Amino acid sequence: MKIKEDIKPISYLKSRSADLISQINETHRPVIITQNGEPRAVIQDAESYEKTINSLNLMRILAHGEKAVQKGDTIKQEDLFKQIDETLMNRKTHK
Repeated sequence: MKIKEDIKPISYLKSRSADLISQINETHRPVIITQNGEPRAVIQDAESYEKTINSLNLMRILAHGEKAVQKGDTIKQEDLFKQIDETLMNRKTHK
């Protein structure tokens, strides 16, 4: 983060929003918007936002899996593959 470039007052957002959007899309760095000297919002380009959301979702999946392992809520790999095969076969026969 480049503090002088990445922290802007709300007045800057109001008066130079197109410039700010261009900066965010070029640098892919979020910008913190302040109001009365306090941070109030963060603006981020859409691509970086999507990557952030995907990363968070992956971490949720991993955390869920880790909890299941810790609780012993697991099955053997061969049993899982057997369940998958059975599910796929049932779908084929019901079509």
